[in-house]
Amino acid sequence: MKYQSQKVAYYYFLAAIALFGIQVLGGLLAGWIYVSPNFLSELLPFNIIRMIHTNALIVWLLLGFFGAAYFLIPEESEREIYSVKLAYVQLIILLVGTLGAVGSYLVGIHGGREFLEQPLWVKFGILVAALIFLFNVSMTVLSGKKTAITNVLLMGLWLLSLLWVFAFINPDNLSLDKMYWWFVVHLWVEATWELVMAAILAFLLLKLTGVDREVVEKWLYVIVATALFSGILGTGHHFYWIGLPGYWQWIGSIFSTFEVIPFFLMMSFAFVMVWKGRKNHPNKAALLWSLGASTVAFFGAGVWGFLHTLHGVNFYSHGTQITAAHGHLAFYGAYVALNLAMFTYAMPMLRGRMPYNQVLNMASFWLMTGGMAFMTFVLTFAGTIQTHMQRVVGDYYMDVQDSLSVFYLMRFGAGAAVVIGALLFIYAMLVVRKDEVIAPGAASSVPGE
Repeated sequence: MKYQSQKVAYYYFLAAIALFGIQVLGGLLAGWIYVSPNFLSELLPFNIIRMIHTNALIVWLLLGFFGAAYFLIPEESEREIYSVKLAYVQLIILLVGTLGAVGSYLVGIHGGREFLEQPLWVKFGILVAALIFLFNVSMTVLSGKKTAITNVLLMGLWLLSLLWVFAFINPDNLSLDKMYWWFVVHLWVEATWELVMAAILAFLLLKLTGVDREVVEKWLYVIVATALFSGILGTGHHFYWIGLPGYWQWIGSIFSTFEVIPFFLMMSFAFVMVWKGRKNHPNKAALLWSLGASTVAFFGAGVWGFLHTLHGVNFYSHGTQITAAHGHLAFYGAYVALNLAMFTYAMPMLRGRMPYNQVLNMASFWLMTGGMAFMTFVLTFAGTIQTHMQRVVGDYYMDVQDSLSVFYLMRFGAGAAVVIGALLFIYAMLVVRKDEVIAPGAASSVPGE
């Protein structure tokens, strides 16, 4: 670790890992309610558990992004973070807002808009934290060295934060409401977050493979161009059935088809960089997570997204378990695995320790990835049956749900594997054996130092 201010990232990563544990446990609980619908129905209704599950996902991924920015920007800019105190203030605001939101949900106070259920004061807190962050990292980059990685990362983070303003717009007209809602949800995960993903992935591959920076930057700019070109008008695949003009069915179908391209490029980029790489980096687990993130993102966000993005197919499939299959694999590959790759790379340096037991870390990768893949296949089959029975034959919704019970049981088993993998990852990351600690003043062999 070259810069003292990078230690700020450690506390962001710790908070993110804690919320990650809560998020997967909440998902497992929600999965069991699909099997046994009356479980905790009075004490903790399904809609509240689902809010905690999805909101914890969003917040811990953002904490991971912010921590990654505070870790990589000093190295890229070749200077310390502009204000370490502001970084800690930002973290405190985000954690207080998170606890406030969860507390509100548990007593039934929420906004009712999926993913944007936070009370108004929490939304303002998130906006203030985002503005603090943008000021802090922008001042750091502007006064230091500029690189393609910091340029793309800042572009993604600025757009991400500005789009949050649409979370405050809640018109009475339901069509407009859903349109502005998708401005946040879609343009986050299928546009701006892709820029953040590409920048972090580029940084990791630069460090892990030793490929020339010029090669990495050329790939990065191509990925960014295709992500924005396809992602912005690709929002149209959410406008099919919410009351907006019919031309969105064609715009959405055409540009959504192109959304596969940036994820294919990211996967190709990762493997080509490893193939070209000259460095035999000791942190094999970080490399595994980096390659896994780009590969699973291509299948989850790219292939499974394409399966039901054309309006002729989406007319029948939207809102079924096919959507859930796509959502789980896409989020896991594109953003969860990427954050875990960054934690795996950075935490040994931030904790001043030798590379941890990488066998456990890599075992957690295969457990989580295998569990998520099986869950995706199960939900895809369930969604296909649901589409036929409910949308084609016209059977009643609850009758269809009863017929899918065996798939929900298998989904719960897959979720249990993911949770075991997540807990194994947390154990491998945070539990240190005494012989792994680097003595003060001793020569460090931590990768990246």
